[in-house]
This record gives sequence, C-alpha cells and structure tokens, in this order.
Amino acid sequence: MRLDKFLKVSRIIKRRSVAKEIADKDRIQINGKPAKSSTQVKVGDELEIRFGNKTMIAKVEDLRDTTKKDEASELYSILEEKYNN
Repeated sequence: MRLDKFLKVSRIIKRRSVAKEIADKDRIQINGKPAKSSTQVKVGDELEIRFGNKTMIAKVEDLRDTTKKDEASELYSILEEKYNN
C-alpha cells in the first residue's frame, strides 16, 4: 500500500493530499530511510513522521483499504512521541 494512502486510512493524517505533501517534503522516514508518498508500506515497518514541533514514531500493524473511524487505530501502534523545541 502507498504511504500516503496508509496515512489517510489509518487517520494519522486526515487527508491524502496533505499526507502526500508532507512525504514529498522529506518529513517522513520508513525504517530510517527517507520516503516519498508513493513508497510502499508493509506490516512491521516503522514510520517516523515530523509534524511541526512533534515527531511521532509508529509501527505498521495491519493494512486495509478502508476502515471505520474506531478501527483506524488498530492499523498502527505508537512507539514514541517527541516534542521538539
């Protein structure tokens, strides 16, 4: 599954266009390597996402094409959240 679609389906980022923009600005890494919006995501991958002053590290637990709002959090687990000053 594409990175931008995973971020939208998992509701880590609400819109696919925003996910694409963030990924294409080198603010997302998969397993320590820079990732573009078209990068394929697999179960077990670690995503490091930099939002403004916050960095989130999450592990991909499951891949689905669609989810309901209450199921979205099952697709990933948050390993770490850091606030940058």
